[in-house]
Amino acid sequence: MIPTQQQEQALIEAVRTAARSEILPRFRNLDASAIDSKANADDLVTVADKASEASITAAVAGILPGATVVGEEAVADDPALLDLIGRDETCVIVDPIDGTWNFAKGLPVFGVLLAVTHRGETVFGLLYEPLGDDWILARKGGGCWYASPDCAPRRLSIEPDDGPTEFAGFSAPWLLPEHMRERFQIGLLQRGRVIDLRCACQTYRTMCFGAGKFAIDLKLMPWDHAAGALAYQEAGGSIGLLDGRDYAPTITDGYMVMARTPEILADLRESFGWVVG
Repeated sequence: MIPTQQQEQALIEAVRTAARSEILPRFRNLDASAIDSKANADDLVTVADKASEASITAAVAGILPGATVVGEEAVADDPALLDLIGRDETCVIVDPIDGTWNFAKGLPVFGVLLAVTHRGETVFGLLYEPLGDDWILARKGGGCWYASPDCAPRRLSIEPDDGPTEFAGFSAPWLLPEHMRERFQIGLLQRGRVIDLRCACQTYRTMCFGAGKFAIDLKLMPWDHAAGALAYQEAGGSIGLLDGRDYAPTITDGYMVMARTPEILADLRESFGWVVG
């Protein structure tokens, strides 16, 4: 099932509703009992994540009947759900709060990500900003658009040259094994200023708006990348895995590379290919 524009709008409204009712009332309003950890002490989940995912999941059932919802928090409880993205005809992939660490610490750098896949391919992506109540949406073959309740949608298009700037892009070397971090960090610094937002949603949004030459993400989960990868490609950027493979939301091993041009993508793969042997 490929969503109609009416269904797309309903999905956007479902995410906006979850943000208003479950996310924003809890921002900077969480006590310690409302925050837990998963894989490690910095991999956080809050009551807001779980409530947001439940709200969106319930709404999807009425918007796209028969679609399978693969949410980050549901997968934390049942990892086998990841396999459904490649098996079921229509999946809705949800990150109910992307940037949970930021959210839990009171930093205003978080978002909500939603992607619709059809037979394992992303056909719709939404990158929502709860605090600004605006969003980037992308359709397979239909472009990348910025929208808000008060403004007509504006098409986003990335220029090959980002002008004079020392800002290079985004990455987080600390996610690599310790023996690789220093070499990787030095390679990044040789390219300019590189930062880590701890939020894939805001990284992709920033790049879709035209900032940065590249991003290298060292975690490859579908809720982090399915929507953003489609949006960046539809805006004119290049996407691929560091080891040379094309990206697909069914792939969870490897490192994601987003680049302003195909030439930058090829250069990054050559320069940092040692990471994947």
